[in-house]
Amino acid sequence: MFGDAFNYIAYDNPLSKGVVMAAKSTYSILTNSREPVTTIRVITEKVSLHEQMAQHGPILKIAGAMGAFAVALGAYGAHKKYPKDRIDELKSIYETANKFHFFHTLALFGVPFSKQPKVTATLFVVGITLFSGPCYYRAFTGENKFGKLAPVGGSLLIIAWLSFMI
Repeated sequence: MFGDAFNYIAYDNPLSKGVVMAAKSTYSILTNSREPVTTIRVITEKVSLHEQMAQHGPILKIAGAMGAFAVALGAYGAHKKYPKDRIDELKSIYETANKFHFFHTLALFGVPFSKQPKVTATLFVVGITLFSGPCYYRAFTGENKFGKLAPVGGSLLIIAWLSFMI
C-alpha cells in the first residue's frame, strides 16, 4: 500500500507528469535532440519502493540515523542551560548547527537520484559532520577548539550540492 502511494506521489500524479514533460521539452530544446534523456527516463520508470531501498538502502539508513541524531541534538540543545553571559552567542551557533544538520540530512534522501550517489552521500555526511560537529561542540562547551573545521565542512556541503549537476 505504501509503495502504491509513493508511486502515485512520485510518478503518477498530474504535477509529477507535468514536471517530467517540462524537463523533457527543455532538454530537447536546449540540445536540439529528440532522444529521450536517460536520467529523466529513469525517473519516470516505475520502481517499487522495495527495489529502491535494496539498491540505495545504506544511504537511506545513514540519512535516517543522521535525522534521528539531529532530532536528539535539537532536543538537547533546546533544553540546555547556556551560560548567561554568552546565551545569545552560543544558542545562535547551536541553532545554525542544528538547522544545517537537518537540511542536509533531508538532502541525503535525494542522493539516490544523483549520478554518483556514493560520492554525493560521502560529501554530505562528511560535510555535515565537519560543519555541524564543531558548531555543536562550541555551543555546548563554549570552546572553539575545532572551529577551523567548520569552513571545510561548509565547503564540502557546497560541493555535495554541486555534485547533483555532474
